[in-house]
Amino acid sequence: MSRTPALPVLGSRKPSHRERVADALRAALIAGELLPGEVYSAPGLAARFGVSATPVREAMLDLAKEGLVDTVPNKGFRVTAVSEKQLDEYTHIRALIEIPTTAGLAASADPVALEALRPVAQEIVTSAAAGDLIAYVEADLHFHLGLLALAGNDHLVDVVRDLRRRSRLYGLTALAEQGRLEASAEEHLEILDALLARDEEAVQTVMTRHLGHVRGLWASAPKGRGELRDKPPRPAASRGHAGPSS
Repeated sequence: MSRTPALPVLGSRKPSHRERVADALRAALIAGELLPGEVYSAPGLAARFGVSATPVREAMLDLAKEGLVDTVPNKGFRVTAVSEKQLDEYTHIRALIEIPTTAGLAASADPVALEALRPVAQEIVTSAAAGDLIAYVEADLHFHLGLLALAGNDHLVDVVRDLRRRSRLYGLTALAEQGRLEASAEEHLEILDALLARDEEAVQTVMTRHLGHVRGLWASAPKGRGELRDKPPRPAASRGHAGPSS
């Protein structure tokens, strides 16, 4: 009698080292700590992240497939630029998707599932207070994709994930230096509280304001900036996997 082979439980697989490094690099890129036009070597990034060069090189190849970096033979990887027009288009598409979808969760989302995202929202605030931009971006991604996942449309989540990966939040550094990043971070708790209060109009208002702030962050990179060249981030191996399914 033949046995049916046991199948792995979907969603139970832990992210590989390569995937964790790729997540950390994406976050560094989105946070503006990897600058467009700059060439970064795998050994150089590996030293800053406290890992070996192999998973960094593999992760950067993944980012190249996503169009986030270009390979430079015998040198490393060059970060691709994003135009103001592209950023405007990304913001417009995100607003069309995220505002009504998130607002609609006020009537349909399970309160337990919403409360499960509170530690993530708090992590955004904590990261903002600490000025940890990479951790901020990772938690922000987890929060927003986690909310959208509650709508039950995986394709919608994938579209927003892709848009966020292609964005750049160079303004995060300026907000952190000015002490204004925490106020922006608090909006995530406002969104969550409005959802739990079943106040769809309030959710829509906060989401509209929040995405407006995001577009203000999606700006041209200041010349000469690039935190990864001066300040090493936390080791990628110590981070959690960013996002529920990223």
